[in-house]
Amino acid sequence: MLVRTGGQVDEGGGSVDVLETYESRVRYYCRRWPAVFARAEGARLYDEDGREYLDFFAGAATLNYGHNPPELVEAVIDYLRSGGLVHGLDTATVAKREFVRALSDVVLAPRGLDYRIQFTGPTGTSAVEAALRVARKATGRRRVVCLTGAYHGMTVDSIAVSDISGPAGLPTLDPAGVTRVPHEMDAPGTEHALAALASALDGPDGAPAAFVVETLQGEGGVRPLSARYLSEAQALCRRTGTILIVDDIQAGGGRTGPFFSFESAGLRPDVVCLSKSISGLGLPLSLVLIAPELDVWAPGEHSGTFRGNQLAFVTGALAIRRWWRTEHLRREVERKSALLAEELSTLDDDGGCLAGPVRGRGLLLGLPCRSRGVADLVARYAFEQGLLLETCGRDGEVLKLCPPLTVTDAELRRGVGTLAAALRRAGDRHGAGQVVAVRPG
Repeated sequence: MLVRTGGQVDEGGGSVDVLETYESRVRYYCRRWPAVFARAEGARLYDEDGREYLDFFAGAATLNYGHNPPELVEAVIDYLRSGGLVHGLDTATVAKREFVRALSDVVLAPRGLDYRIQFTGPTGTSAVEAALRVARKATGRRRVVCLTGAYHGMTVDSIAVSDISGPAGLPTLDPAGVTRVPHEMDAPGTEHALAALASALDGPDGAPAAFVVETLQGEGGVRPLSARYLSEAQALCRRTGTILIVDDIQAGGGRTGPFFSFESAGLRPDVVCLSKSISGLGLPLSLVLIAPELDVWAPGEHSGTFRGNQLAFVTGALAIRRWWRTEHLRREVERKSALLAEELSTLDDDGGCLAGPVRGRGLLLGLPCRSRGVADLVARYAFEQGLLLETCGRDGEVLKLCPPLTVTDAELRRGVGTLAAALRRAGDRHGAGQVVAVRPG
């Protein structure tokens, strides 16, 4: 008889690590953070030995309201006890109706946004695939324009419009039909970036089907686009009949302050992709918001078994009503962002680990390091001292700070203090010329 004890399976004559033995080599985050996590609350996780970790990753912006918000947990328990559907394809359900009402009444209508809601497969890449496909069908065009440094997912079309290799060095695709133009931070200036975009949208190849953009690149290195760039990009799209798709999977849901990351630039995208934090509890849910005139799907034309997670509908509706009826959370995110940025600006970098000032918006901030090796080293030392950080950027050279939006001021200061200690330790090694790339083994 096999007896499970934590991460081990006791077979009578000893024990083996079942995850190391049986899980695929593709696993990643367990290599970054070699602990077996057992429970979580708010901005904190606890491993099976009871050690506490401060979470400045938040499931890559999936847990915007922190781990296990009590009211959302109770809502799931109550729903299950009531006998509510757990799986429903895209049938009409009470849970879906309440989620759509909440999203429409609390988020869309107050912002004057009129969209049709398409529920896709459960991941963000599913939403991007659907958005690109509906843009191509609505316009009758094939070509898509995207930015350098973008990350939109790991399936065929979404990886084709991405420009980073991912944490494990996976190759990206660059097929015909995709035009990549420089991000504002990759161009000599905003004028050059806009000129390149104008050429791509209105050049000899004709107008494309869509321009897909993150207003704040997350995996690409926490790289924001200016309000001017976004506004003029929208005008270019309107003039050429190009569908403007905003991928708000990571930067949306209040991560930058407003519910949508594009609000501060005054955009009204044709299509918006949402996922990650939309369920409020970390349950899988993805959707696409489509301008009514672009909703050209035939029934069943874009399908999938998991087009609506009923439990995610329950928690998502409650999260929207709980946190977005007022401007309180938005104001708190903006205040905490200023606090975090100020704390980060005072970091002692005598060891020469950093390569530039903090950047980003809201509670998605990045610290560029001298190299991937330095960033990996700082993240590793931070973990050893109880802080979860991830790296990002096309070369993995940026430290990404992405705590829950509900993080406390004290937790923010504590996290920066831990980061400061990790920087000092890495700086000592960096100064001794001992830094090498530290990749998960």
